[in-house]
Amino acid sequence: MAITKERKNEIIAEFQTHEGDTGSPEVQIAVLTADINALNAHLSTHKKDYHSQRGLLKKIGRRRHLLKYLRENDVQRYRELIKRLGLRR
Repeated sequence: MAITKERKNEIIAEFQTHEGDTGSPEVQIAVLTADINALNAHLSTHKKDYHSQRGLLKKIGRRRHLLKYLRENDVQRYRELIKRLGLRR
């Protein structure tokens, strides 16, 4: 259900802006997106798992706020990130 530590480290390495970067909006959004995709897969088979559904909605809200922050502060980084992640259709 949750992403593994190795997968999370791969995502961090792919999206970090500098060495040792784990807190930039790009990294946080990428990790949340991976979590959201994993939870969507879990909920497609376990439709009545309402606790995981609530966690999914909280992660979606957190990602939405981070995307809004990135869009307001640096539009170019925002557009590049949503293109890399395949968000926003």
